[in-house]
Amino acid sequence: MPAPGPVALVTGAGRGIGRAVAVRLSAEGYAVALVSRTETELQETAALCAGPTLVLARDITSTGAVEEVFAAAEQAWEPVEVLVACAGAGGAAPLTSTSDELWDEMVALNLTAPFRCIRRAVPGMVDRGRGAVVVVASVAAKRGDPYVTAYTASKHGVLGVVRSAAAELATKGVTVNAVCPGYVDTPMTDHTIDVIAERTGRTRDEARRELERKQPHQRLVTVDEVVAAVWTCVESPGINGQAIVVDGGGLQS
Repeated sequence: MPAPGPVALVTGAGRGIGRAVAVRLSAEGYAVALVSRTETELQETAALCAGPTLVLARDITSTGAVEEVFAAAEQAWEPVEVLVACAGAGGAAPLTSTSDELWDEMVALNLTAPFRCIRRAVPGMVDRGRGAVVVVASVAAKRGDPYVTAYTASKHGVLGVVRSAAAELATKGVTVNAVCPGYVDTPMTDHTIDVIAERTGRTRDEARRELERKQPHQRLVTVDEVVAAVWTCVESPGINGQAIVVDGGGLQS
């Protein structure tokens, strides 16, 4: 049946940035398909949304998952007009200790899954003559830091996908952009803080402060600040092929 508004699909919608993006899109009148691995988290997100939602608990890296979630949204409503790829994970290790397993995990979730989602979403957008894709990447897409080779490579890669797709679709009414946050106050950063504390012997407060000091405004980025950048990409057809950094001014471009 036709959706009561345009259709958006958000991966990583169970918590953090993905949840906040889904809630914002719902408030803006979108019917939102919510995708992540954990159904209970998605149900919590759905309860926060103002409009219709579709809960799709899938591992977006698994075979066939991308086709399943897009087909479900199309069957329930209509083709996706906005795709926001928020699903992602981090992993740290010295270069020489970076295992094939860690490499494959980072590439599968941070690069291959967004690519597959974009590839699946684009035909419907082109047919309608409008659409927006936003990938939540990282400042790691634009610089190199020690001990995160696999993560950084995956984020550099997905930024390449964004830029090439944007150039290819520029005349089709479809925009493709990336939002590149620094350290954001999310469960993912909480995990990073735990790892730093465990490996260095610092307290969690000391580890958190270390991350805060990496950003010029001496604090973690808020989820709402990232969502504002995502929404700007969604609503502004003149913004295309960009990697918008949200880190308080640390990485100037």
